[in-house]
Amino acid sequence: MITPLAAQSFDTEVISAELYNDTIQRTGKLDYKRTLALSFKSTGYLELLKVDEGDQFAKGQLLASLDVTELKEQKNSNYAKLVQAKREVKRLSKLMDANLSSERDLDTAKTEVEVLRAAYQLSSYSLEKAQIYAPFSGVVLSRTTELGELQSPGQTALKIAKLEWVVKVALTGQEVAQIQLGQKASISLSHVGIVEGVISKIPAMAGSNGNLFTIEILLPKIKISAGMIAGQLAAATIAFESNMFVYKLPISALVAVDEVGKAIVIAQTEQSSGFKQYSFEIFQIDNDYVYVKANRNDESLKIMTTGWQNFSEVGK
Repeated sequence: MITPLAAQSFDTEVISAELYNDTIQRTGKLDYKRTLALSFKSTGYLELLKVDEGDQFAKGQLLASLDVTELKEQKNSNYAKLVQAKREVKRLSKLMDANLSSERDLDTAKTEVEVLRAAYQLSSYSLEKAQIYAPFSGVVLSRTTELGELQSPGQTALKIAKLEWVVKVALTGQEVAQIQLGQKASISLSHVGIVEGVISKIPAMAGSNGNLFTIEILLPKIKISAGMIAGQLAAATIAFESNMFVYKLPISALVAVDEVGKAIVIAQTEQSSGFKQYSFEIFQIDNDYVYVKANRNDESLKIMTTGWQNFSEVGK
């Protein structure tokens, strides 16, 4: 039992076991869902450039092209060689039928056909890749080349982004464990207001920024508009409910934390006649509440929220 040390008032509150729910509020950054650096496979001079920085484009649209004169000549040359090689195979086949040629010569001719076919296919592919077509509808983020400039394979000509926005938010490991893909979130953007988002990416590993997990919240109902730029700050609010039952105790009710990390409180159960000291395993603590673990059918507790300093346990 616990008896008062002094005739001073105390406050109590009846607390029942409930599912743990909370709201995560973090500041993230607006970004494009997908960016891509585009380059040519072939070497050549830039002949056509149909977009510039900030321009929007549609999927399949021609964005840039090289001078393909040399590539066309190479393709035509390889085609002519391939046709001639096939004719040679036919000629040697007829000679073989008449026993006027060897099987070795025919095998060599067939091998030459395959070599020239591969060369022709490669030159066709190089000609095809001398043009850059948009892989998706998007916007040009940057242009790093000029008309007439010699292009090299792998040299970035355009950097583009898909017309989809995400907000990247860094969370702790415990916070990440409480959210799931497809969960809704509320995003606040300056010049736009409150928009609805959906959690679209949860990383499996923490990043290098202090063991935080950077999630992505997709904004499916918003398009590129004035005042929206990548890197802009955005306030994210994610409400969630877990399957863990807890007692949600006011932080003022916390007497102490014992040596094994349990919360000590002064409480009275439905079955007891007076207040006693209880210890509970801590699930979560924030600025206002301490959440201690409970079970679904645990009885309600009358918790002493203030004035517990004036009580001591009898029989110590």
